[in-house]
Amino acid sequence: MVAIGFIEVFLATACFVLVRLLSSSRKGLPTSWPVVGMMPALFVNIHNVHNWATGILGRTNLTFFFQGFWFTDTSIFATVDPANVHHIMSANFVNFPKGPEFRKMFGILGDGIFNADGETWKSQRKAMQGLVTHVKFHRFLAKITREKVKNGLMEVFDKLAESGVEVDLQDVFQRLTFDLTFKLVTGFDPGCLSINFPEAIFSKALDDAEEAIFYRHVFPEWSWRLQRILGIGMEEKLRIAQKNLDQTIAKYIKMKREQLQKPSIDMKEEEDGSDLLTSYMLECEKSDDKCADKYLRDTILNLMIAGRDTTGSALTWFFYNLSENPSVEAKIREEIGSLIPTAGKIDLRVFEEKALLDRMVYLHGALCDSLRLYPPVPYQHKCPTKPDILPSGHQVDASTKILFEVYSMGRMKSIWGDDASEFRPERWISEKGTIKHEPSYKFLSFNAGPRTCLGKEVAFIQMKTIVASILHEYNVHMMAGQKVVPANSIILHMRHGLKVKISRRT
Repeated sequence: MVAIGFIEVFLATACFVLVRLLSSSRKGLPTSWPVVGMMPALFVNIHNVHNWATGILGRTNLTFFFQGFWFTDTSIFATVDPANVHHIMSANFVNFPKGPEFRKMFGILGDGIFNADGETWKSQRKAMQGLVTHVKFHRFLAKITREKVKNGLMEVFDKLAESGVEVDLQDVFQRLTFDLTFKLVTGFDPGCLSINFPEAIFSKALDDAEEAIFYRHVFPEWSWRLQRILGIGMEEKLRIAQKNLDQTIAKYIKMKREQLQKPSIDMKEEEDGSDLLTSYMLECEKSDDKCADKYLRDTILNLMIAGRDTTGSALTWFFYNLSENPSVEAKIREEIGSLIPTAGKIDLRVFEEKALLDRMVYLHGALCDSLRLYPPVPYQHKCPTKPDILPSGHQVDASTKILFEVYSMGRMKSIWGDDASEFRPERWISEKGTIKHEPSYKFLSFNAGPRTCLGKEVAFIQMKTIVASILHEYNVHMMAGQKVVPANSIILHMRHGLKVKISRRT
């Protein structure tokens, strides 16, 4: 027995040493080995992949070719060169669709706007743009944001301040943005954010799906197809997640159809605006075209990921940045206090005035700089349909998988200056005290070109309302000793959450 134990330890140690040797590199760059390529280096650094990629791209003039396993689809052309980004996302947009590889990896999204290309994408974007820019939608947005912050977030924070217990702020924000997005999209409030912290099956399914999709980017397609056949690993987790997502969405589509059939409810004349699902169904009625459940399912799921995950991630990293930079927090509070001079509990109706939110210039700059350092979607990939030469001089063809490391891009000194790694809201404020515009191919947190995020304004309205309400009423104390690192996911969640305590401001 002792001999067997020794052999196991020896083999484990030998494997560890071998992987270390294979992943070793000169000048901090991964070595490309026969058959396995640079994969050993990736596996050794997978726990810290974004910072590892940042170091490599910083040493290779913003562009690097990662060699994966031979005879697989794991090789990647990584770039954070703004000229390349502008070329791919804008100047030669037609040649760089999402493509079939993207659709395979993100198959759970179906035919929604994230997966769509060509005329299908154009028609979906046009329909979405008409809805999210409508005055009634913005009225609905302001109303439900105010109600959820007042009756959800602030009630939870009051209880937490009373009890003095520790809480995971990431979980709180994910619940808050889940409820907000679900209400915006479907008109129903799932009640995920409450002091009881109920189990959120839909939200958990989204997290599991995003983690599984991340690993689809790491391993060759044949490996995750095999997992799916055998019903094991991440693919089994993804299958269960999709089942839970589909069942929940189907339930709410049915509820909405029943609601719209009731003659007592005239949703068309709703004074406070209406949700997106209602708008989609009513538009279908106008054209005598019944919206298929599959179309509605894909639309809802795409919008849920766009709204819930990105805003929840952005808020969590923002408060982490504030905890590390108390002088920034003080300046934001000073700005809020100058705009909302009130002695008692804040009246959230003030945030219905967009003009007031627009005057929160320093807060806007702080949110932008936090998004620069911690973009909710940390990477994107593209694939050309025809051979092309990028501004950096690199040639790409239909077999080239191009990856934008958005997380790394925000930390490049050659793009943002020597203080690129610092959280400094002032970089977004002009000498006249207005918001300084940065081109989207440099600040990629809201995408760029024709695919620029339609929900950008919605996100800023929600984030400013939530942040201003919290900072006006509460202190958020980050617990000492916790390790704050990104999780392995297609969304930049925190791996271990963000543990805090809440207290009321005096």
